[in-house]
Amino acid sequence: MDKSFQISALLVTFSFFFFISVSISLPFIHLHGVNDQCSSVEARSFTQLLRNLSSSPGYCLEIGNGEKDSMYMPLMEQARVACEKVKQMKELSQGYNIVAQSQGNMVARGLIEFCDNAPPVINYVSLGGPHAGISIIPKCPVGASYPLCQLQETDVYTDSAQDHIAPCGYIKLATEISQYMDHCKFLPKLNNERPKERNSTYKERFTSLHNLVLVMFEGDTIVVPKETCLFGFYPDGATTPLLPPQQTKLYTEDWIGLKTLDDAGKVKFVGVPGDHLEMAHDDVVKYVVPYLQNQLTFSS
Repeated sequence: MDKSFQISALLVTFSFFFFISVSISLPFIHLHGVNDQCSSVEARSFTQLLRNLSSSPGYCLEIGNGEKDSMYMPLMEQARVACEKVKQMKELSQGYNIVAQSQGNMVARGLIEFCDNAPPVINYVSLGGPHAGISIIPKCPVGASYPLCQLQETDVYTDSAQDHIAPCGYIKLATEISQYMDHCKFLPKLNNERPKERNSTYKERFTSLHNLVLVMFEGDTIVVPKETCLFGFYPDGATTPLLPPQQTKLYTEDWIGLKTLDDAGKVKFVGVPGDHLEMAHDDVVKYVVPYLQNQLTFSS
């Protein structure tokens, strides 16, 4: 055989081998809600269920010591801790998906909007997230002695409550809107609500999502109003009417890019039966799993 032909054949074979495309499943992180921790039976089971159903690698991302810090660490600090952890995880360096439950959605959105020099979030699935705020102080379990359980409405926007009771960062009381706008230390920033402080970077990062899945539980008695899980809420200073997300100023004025994402067909507004976070297996398969099965393709 001609020697030059042999060399050419070897080069073609080598080039084919070198540039072969490889696909891997994109990893996901799971962010649990308040008064929970990654080591709990519920959190471990849910993370494992998502791994099994999606065949994708997944990790429950813990903030501090979990249960205690989920209740008492202010949400800006929780988002900062999550940001640093994500940037240190080599598994997430090429991008990742998020599944968040309840208050974990506040941390998830903090990751998306506030975290500098971080790997991109591709798909974000929100389960029962209080995105537009909650209009009443959350219910406490019978016999619970958390400071939140003794909190009065007039105390919600004090520095003490804002700095030491995490849910106060997203309580939006209709009777205290001016106090909320001036003194609430998390949600007004997250939702770009303050006209003189709107940050285009938060909007750019939020609109970079490929898919946003917003799941509301039809029988939710914990997150009030339940429509906040879809970004629905009341007009400022009122408790009626309850506005669907598309009629809120956050949407119509596109403060964080929700309208932009929706216009691009990237938002799924979903309602499922059940109380807070009581999601049927079939609904997990239908509304969560498909957004954890995307793949990252690269040449080797």
